[in-house]
Amino acid sequence: MTSASAKIALVTGASRGLGAAMAEGLAARGWHVVAVARTVGGLEEVDDRLRALALPGAGALTLAPMDITNDDAMRHLCRSVHDRWGRLDLWIHSAIHAAPLSPAGHLDQKDWDKSVNINIRATGMLIPMVEPLLRASAEGTALFFDDPRAGSKFFSAYGASKAAQIALARSWQAETATTAPRVLIETPRPLATATRARFFPGEDRAPLAQPRDEAERLISLI
Repeated sequence: MTSASAKIALVTGASRGLGAAMAEGLAARGWHVVAVARTVGGLEEVDDRLRALALPGAGALTLAPMDITNDDAMRHLCRSVHDRWGRLDLWIHSAIHAAPLSPAGHLDQKDWDKSVNINIRATGMLIPMVEPLLRASAEGTALFFDDPRAGSKFFSAYGASKAAQIALARSWQAETATTAPRVLIETPRPLATATRARFFPGEDRAPLAQPRDEAERLISLI
């Protein structure tokens, strides 16, 4: 059960990697986290890890297995957040489609369409849905993660769509600089995630940051 004073966070892309670590880290600090992802099993694993810690004063997770490209589902979720809490204190947008590396001349059409739908279109649809909820909080904050790959060879679909996503976030950030909500854009350290392993197979993973450690650093900035 959520205490009356608990802060409310929405984490899109919460089933693995940095998104999962952010959801766990916030809940461990007493936040109530609405965790969104398509992978039911991944969300349940996040919940299981939090419960296994049995931390005193920990918050809670509301698992929301849904596709962020489903506009109706996301509208329903945002309405449910409004009806239950009346606000969001934090939105962390970590959902991403990391298309396989490919020369621009050999882009797979399905991967390109998926990159555009998840990385660009969904972000552009979610911002207007979430903004009123963040404005209803005295400390409403949105957090995006940059990964500047645009123009790098073989990163065509991912690099272009990720850059467009961050361009949307930067416009929103500039528009709300003197009002609300606060929009943060951070570049995480290189992480030992499955996505990076697909991008850089055979890379020495020892120097890479662990998602949980990076989540701790990022949460301290919020």
